[in-house]
Amino acid sequence: MGIVLGPNQYGKSENRVVRVYRDTERHEIRDLNVSTSLRGDFEAAHTTGDQAGVLPTDTQKNTVFSFAKETGIGSIEEYAMALAEHFVDQTESVSAARIAVAEYSWRRIEVDGAGHDHAFTRTGAETRTTVVTVGGTGADRRATVVSGVNDLVLLKTTGSEFHGFLTDHYTTLPETADRILATSLVAKWRYDRTDVDWDTTYRSVRGLLLQKFAEVHSYALQQSLYAMGEVALEKHPEIVQIRFAAPNKHHFLVDLGPFGVDNPGEVFVAADRPYGLIEAAVQRDDAPAEAEEWHW
Repeated sequence: MGIVLGPNQYGKSENRVVRVYRDTERHEIRDLNVSTSLRGDFEAAHTTGDQAGVLPTDTQKNTVFSFAKETGIGSIEEYAMALAEHFVDQTESVSAARIAVAEYSWRRIEVDGAGHDHAFTRTGAETRTTVVTVGGTGADRRATVVSGVNDLVLLKTTGSEFHGFLTDHYTTLPETADRILATSLVAKWRYDRTDVDWDTTYRSVRGLLLQKFAEVHSYALQQSLYAMGEVALEKHPEIVQIRFAAPNKHHFLVDLGPFGVDNPGEVFVAADRPYGLIEAAVQRDDAPAEAEEWHW
C-alpha cells in the first residue's frame, strides 16, 4: 500500500480590503474580506519542500489589494472573477483558483436629514458573500459562482406553529400553535452561468427570501426554508440550487405566574444555545451535478 498526496490547496485568508472611492466630494466605501486559494501541481512542495511552483501567499495578498484599485470593485462577483482568472492565467503551476469574498455593509450617517458625504456607520452583522472558482484554459475554461448572504437575522412574532412531532420517553417540549420564529440565516445559491447582473440578482433574491419568510404561515422552519428556496428558483432561472443553514433561535415564554402576572405571549427569554440547526438544499430536478466548490 502506497502513500500519495490527496486534494490540496493553499492561499491567503481574510485579507481585509477597504476601498474608498474619492472621485467626488461624496465618497463611496466598499469593505471586503477576501480569501484566495490556489490548486494545481504542488506535490513537490509537500513531498520534498521544493517551492519552485509556489506563488507565495504574500504575493496573493498584494494582488488582492492592488486589484481593488486596478480593476475596481463593481460587484464582488466581478472582482473575484478578475482575481481568479489572473491567478490561473499568470501562474503556470496553478490549474484552478478559488476566491471567497464577504462584503460588510455601511450606510451614511444622517446630518440634518441628509446622508453625510464621508461619514458612515456599519449596518448589522449581515454580509453578502461569493465564492468564485476558475479553472482551465481556452475552450476548457470553467467558472463556478456560488453567492449568498451570511447572518441574515429574521424574526416573526406570530404566524408560526410547531406540533404533531414525534415524541418518546425523553420528550418535554410542549406543542404550540403560536410561537416566535427567528433565525440567523446563511443562504448560498449556485449559478449555472456567468452572464449575470450580479448586484440586481442579489438584491432580488434577498428580497424574495425576506418576503416569503414573512408571508408563509409556518408549521416548521423547514417548511419556510423550502418555500424561500422555491420562490428564488422560480424567479431566477440562472440559479440551479440554493442551500440554507438556519439556526432556530429559540424564544421561550417566561412564566410570570409566580408573581401573579399574566403573560399572553408577550414576554420571552431569548436562548442563544443550544439551538436547533436546520440545513437544506432546494434545487432544480435537472440541476447539474454538485460542484466541488460546495465541499472546499
